[in-house]
Amino acid sequence: MISMLQRKSLFICLLTSLLMAGGCAQTSLQSQDAATAAAAIQLAAARASSDRLGAQTYLLRTAADYQQQGDHESARQILTSAPLRQPLTELTDQYLLLAMTSAGELNDPAWASRIAQAVDLDQPQNYSDDLRARAVQLQANIYRLARRFLDEAQVLMQLPPESGESAPRTLATHDTIWQALKQVPDSRLDAASRRAIGYTTQGWFELAALLRQPGQTLEAQSQAIRQWQSNWPDHPATAILPSELQLITTLVQERPERIALAVPLSGPLASAGAAIRDGFMAAFYDDLNQTELALEISVHDTHGQPAEALYTALVAAGPDLIVGPLDKDAVAAINRLETLPVPVLALNYLNPPATPRAALYQFGLAAEDEARQIARRLREDNSPQVLALIPKGEWGDRFEAALIEGLATHDGTALKIERFFGTDNLRQVTADLFGINQSRARAVDVERTIGTNVEFEPRRRQDADAIVMVAPPAIGRQFKPLFAYYFGGDLPVYSPSIVYEGHPDPSRDRDLNAVMFTDTPWMLAEENPFRDTATKAFQSIQGQLGRLFALGADAYQLSARLPLLQHIPDSSVAGQTGLLTMSADGSIQRTQLWAQFRNGSPAPLPTTSAEE
Repeated sequence: MISMLQRKSLFICLLTSLLMAGGCAQTSLQSQDAATAAAAIQLAAARASSDRLGAQTYLLRTAADYQQQGDHESARQILTSAPLRQPLTELTDQYLLLAMTSAGELNDPAWASRIAQAVDLDQPQNYSDDLRARAVQLQANIYRLARRFLDEAQVLMQLPPESGESAPRTLATHDTIWQALKQVPDSRLDAASRRAIGYTTQGWFELAALLRQPGQTLEAQSQAIRQWQSNWPDHPATAILPSELQLITTLVQERPERIALAVPLSGPLASAGAAIRDGFMAAFYDDLNQTELALEISVHDTHGQPAEALYTALVAAGPDLIVGPLDKDAVAAINRLETLPVPVLALNYLNPPATPRAALYQFGLAAEDEARQIARRLREDNSPQVLALIPKGEWGDRFEAALIEGLATHDGTALKIERFFGTDNLRQVTADLFGINQSRARAVDVERTIGTNVEFEPRRRQDADAIVMVAPPAIGRQFKPLFAYYFGGDLPVYSPSIVYEGHPDPSRDRDLNAVMFTDTPWMLAEENPFRDTATKAFQSIQGQLGRLFALGADAYQLSARLPLLQHIPDSSVAGQTGLLTMSADGSIQRTQLWAQFRNGSPAPLPTTSAEE
């Protein structure tokens, strides 16, 4: 059998003799550069050949040989070349299998997106039995890279259920289907459910829709899962539930029964602590199963009490979980204790680089969550280069650091960041952000050089794609018109929740029109029965107090779900403050909703534009 190296050398000799009528020089193909050169020569020969079938067949065989050697870069060079831009019908299945293999190995989202557009959901049915399962996995990976999660789930549904020793593989497949379906927006899932054909597909879509209501209790989810299993007795997922759903049904029996809620109820943070307490208790009483659970909740005022002494006293009372404290310094003090015999769900975060103890979970309304989400949105909207306005102070420092980190993660750049106080000259701050003063200075230099006055029209810098405006409503309403005044009215503006007071105010917020901002489901969800009921009972929970009320409600939901988030990768909880996930260090991270000011009122925006 001719080796790959011999075949390359023979091909080069043949090509050289055909095109140059010369001899074949000795060529080393051991380096990547040589491999790239060899691939280019092979492609040149394929372009020159009049035998299209023969040329494409040879190139596909060559790409397969590169893949066997682990050289997917050379394989990509072959597979994305002009001679294979339109594979012949009889070669399309082979081409797609090779292309999906290398795109996945190279983790290439752009190439994966092109393949995903060219491949049908039923493509795996074109392969023989021994190749079909591999084709399904390859195609699912392509869809995942292309962020087409609905297609990823649907193609995986084609895998037949296995039994016996193969059951772990089926569980892994079901886990992947479940996590993919969770990424699909509600509107797309609803539309897909109406079009779904087939018992397996319809069952999966119904299961995914059952557990989407924000604030749904653990017991309600467990009951919904059991009812679904009863309604779909022959469905593959009935026998082998995804790991996350298995754990949900188990946690009902293992949830904490005695919870100590420790928040400030006096002192300067009393209103914040009271809002959190009220949200926690409202979620408890909204839990239809709480009368059967025999939960015991005790509430403790943390104001004026050293955190270490408070924790010791609470532990002595024998709770299963402590929720709190709210103060950042108190969280740090508890983290410094030698041991934490009772787990703590703190309502704030440690400052980096502190490392949390294993029994310390952190949850709060972190500025960093919103900064990271804005960075992701900028990537999705293809606006990588931004100008930013951020308040001075410790909160702004944390937002700036998270924004810069998030932009770097998503190939973005903060071209310029202006820090400000609310008392500053905002016209001057905006001019500095846009580089107007530098433009004016250049004109002055020209006048000095030529010795005469010149007609001058200031120009803003032209390299920015968007503006990140971190400002409360009163300041944002002044900044937004200044953007247009300084020739930046065409730039999209992104803001965190600080820009919205928490209730529509069209007459005042018209100056914020077109500003896109992220906020909690408590503020933006169009349908939210828990919020509607709670706001009637607690009419004072407006603005930031409403967000803290939602924080308390989510703390109650998390009290039973911490093991779920900790042990099931990619698991999440649909909360009032966002979609809640857990990082490796036990920190709860939130993904909020999006809205845009239109006619002075928030109008919902899609959470993500990643799926077409």
